[in-house]
Amino acid sequence: MTVPATSAAVVAHAAGDLRIDQVQVRTPSADEAIVEIAYGGICGSDLHYWTSGAAGESILRAPMVLGHEVVGTVVRPAADGSGPDAGVRVAVHPASPAGDGVTRYPADRPNISPGCTYLGSAARLPHTDGAFLRYATLPSRMLRPLPDGIDLRTAAAIEPASVAWHAVSRAGDVAGKSALVIGAGPIGALVVAVLRRAGAREIVAVDVHEHPLAVATALGATRTLNAADAEAIAAVQADVVLESSGNVRGLASAIRGASRGGRVVMIGLVPTGDQPVPISLAITRELELVGAFRFNDEIDQVITALADGSLVVDPVITHEYPLADAIEAFTVAKDPSRSAKVLLRIAP
Repeated sequence: MTVPATSAAVVAHAAGDLRIDQVQVRTPSADEAIVEIAYGGICGSDLHYWTSGAAGESILRAPMVLGHEVVGTVVRPAADGSGPDAGVRVAVHPASPAGDGVTRYPADRPNISPGCTYLGSAARLPHTDGAFLRYATLPSRMLRPLPDGIDLRTAAAIEPASVAWHAVSRAGDVAGKSALVIGAGPIGALVVAVLRRAGAREIVAVDVHEHPLAVATALGATRTLNAADAEAIAAVQADVVLESSGNVRGLASAIRGASRGGRVVMIGLVPTGDQPVPISLAITRELELVGAFRFNDEIDQVITALADGSLVVDPVITHEYPLADAIEAFTVAKDPSRSAKVLLRIAP
């Protein structure tokens, strides 16, 4: 097919300045394909670039196309023959791992490589444009063919489900164990789904709003608690705790809600700098505190699990808007009291 020279895209210009712009469709190199994007899920980092002009330490210094949770169909395959053919439906692994020649990191954990870039990230300058646009030019190595049994709308949850899968893997073998999930936003809710598939005996979800707790219940939570009920959270004494609120109070609750000798997986990105948490409890209770950041090849396991029906993610998708209504979609996604995963429908 003929690919147009420009494409409508969701572009963050500065804090509070989100626009639908016409951008150039980048000419692909030999190992790149052009994908017609069907759906894109709005992530917390997309919201942060819009509301505050930064996501953690990644500061927006120039206009940037947002979006990394995307799926679509290859319309122009890579010229060198790598990657899927035209017409193949694909999910996208948005990372480009790289070292910096100085910083050490485990070779089998490229997600924490110091030079790693991510679609829709302002971590480096020039920024790495995302894929909230009709026609995205992407390295063929990012593309994962989808089995026939997975529709593109459901597939839009693959990237955040891969983050959740990686986090649960950092918790170790959870079969038969009790789990506490602090923060039931889209990632926390998907953590619940992955825990359920992995055979956790009890899954307690915690949040400040009823809507995300209802979503978590639909995905497999056996019990829910309000985040304000500190006594009830501490009484859980979970074997594993997964903190996905990104809030220092949530991290404190995670430490208090873990059993002695338990493990706390920290997923949510708390603000930069020192954080006041009850670390003495982690010491005296011999807790294991581990981080979980993005994912590696877990995306392939997620695709397999969705295809065989052992992983259910559909309840996390609560809203869908056309690309033209992106600002309304972002506004709804910003309100956790009424939304979970909000999708942009990009290809008409």
